[in-house]
Amino acid sequence: MAKKRSGKIKPELDDTTREALEKRDAERRRMPKFRRQEWHRYQRLGTSWRKPRGKHSKMRKGLRYRTPVATVGFRTPVKARGLHPSGFEEVLVYNVKDVEALDPKVQAARIGHSVGVRKRVEIIAVAEKMKIRVLNRGGE
Repeated sequence: MAKKRSGKIKPELDDTTREALEKRDAERRRMPKFRRQEWHRYQRLGTSWRKPRGKHSKMRKGLRYRTPVATVGFRTPVKARGLHPSGFEEVLVYNVKDVEALDPKVQAARIGHSVGVRKRVEIIAVAEKMKIRVLNRGGE
């Protein structure tokens, strides 16, 4: 039995924004994973990025055998900054009133984590009626 495919709502993007998104995606594929200094040595540190600040730190000095440090040169294009990979601007939504204030051409809703099931269902119903994309609909 074939599964019914629902067409996802796409944003209306100008050419420069579309190019910026494509460029950001290409750059991210080549971009290194920025990991914390000595993340592999101590499990308690985790991999989340922290700037190396030690006086004798080889990573801070930028020695080539160390992992790369996040710098301004790795920044993404201005037009693509803060946009969802689909091209929509993400807006956090907590109730139906918030959904009604969105522009369906350029904005998509992300339902807040504290929203319960009953209100989530209402928000999704209003969004479908207004043709607004909900980024975290949940398992349907």
